[in-house]
Order: sequence, then structure tokens, then C-alpha cells
Amino acid sequence: MNYLETERLILRQWKREDYAQFAKLNADPRVMRFFPSVLNLEESNKVADHIRGLIEENGWGFWAVELKSGGQFIGFVGLNYQPSSHSLPETPFVEVGWRLSSKYWGKGLAPEAAGKALDFAFSELGLDSVYAFTPLINKPSQRVMQKLGMQNTGNDFNHPKVERGHRVERHCLYKISKERWLRESA
Repeated sequence: MNYLETERLILRQWKREDYAQFAKLNADPRVMRFFPSVLNLEESNKVADHIRGLIEENGWGFWAVELKSGGQFIGFVGLNYQPSSHSLPETPFVEVGWRLSSKYWGKGLAPEAAGKALDFAFSELGLDSVYAFTPLINKPSQRVMQKLGMQNTGNDFNHPKVERGHRVERHCLYKISKERWLRESA
């Protein structure tokens, strides 16, 4: 798979020139307000290298997202495998996730790109369901999940990679089945 395309976006493998924009995004306190902290350049590049490597290995992952009009990198959207874990409920599963520059919020781009990722998950990977999770206080991401037709499983959990007692420790878990996705997107 070389890339996925929506009406306004291209989801593709990462390029080295994406890294600088990704670092700006990860250093933005608005973008990172639902994460434990912003990322410095080294941390951001390490994340990008990891994501890029998973796409090389699997043919899918958290794809770089660029606008068709202008070709600018605006963040990532895609899929990620979560292995069996005692800390995350219902694992193993594939999650859908996103992180976009705040400049592009409120334009429907996250659900547009995530919908394409869900199409890929169900049609190409043959998955029966896809999950998403976010801190309980992250209402904007929960709205994207709901726009996608995902439903809250009620299996809230403490994220194992977040410091105990941190304001973003407690997460909710959403899910959508292939059957529901096909019905909702028809």
C-alpha cells in the first residue's frame, strides 16, 4: 500500500521533511494538552522513526497526513496494534488514532482521515473490530470517535505509561465493529 486518499487528504508513509513539522506539533501545548507533556525534538523524532518503521514493517500504521491542496504535512492518522496487556482492557486489538496540528482542527479532517483508516482496517486487514482510547478529559477526541460511529465500551482504565495521579491517567475505550461500520458508513 503506497497511500490512502480521501477527498481532501493523503495518508502516506513518512518523509524526513515531515519531522520538523511533527516536532512543532509535538511542542505545541494546545495539541499536547491531553498527553503527559510536550515532546522535545529528540523525543518527537524518535516517535516519528518508530511510526515510520512500523509502516515499513506492516504496510500500515499511523500514516503521515498531508493536505491535497498544497501538500503540507498536518499530523498523523491511522492504525496501531496494541498487544495483549493486563493494563489495557480487551487487548489485543488494533486502534485508530490521530494527532493533527491545531491549525487544522474543527474542519472535519480527523474523522475524514480516520474513516479512511477504518475502511482499510475492515476491507484490507479483515478486522472484526477497531478500538480507540483517550483520556476521559479529552472530549474533542471522544467526539471524533462518536462521529465515526464508535461506542464507549465502559471499560475505563489507567494508562500504564502515564504517571499515577496525572490528570490524563484515566482513559476511556471506544470500539466499532465491522458490521456497525458498514451499516453506519453506507
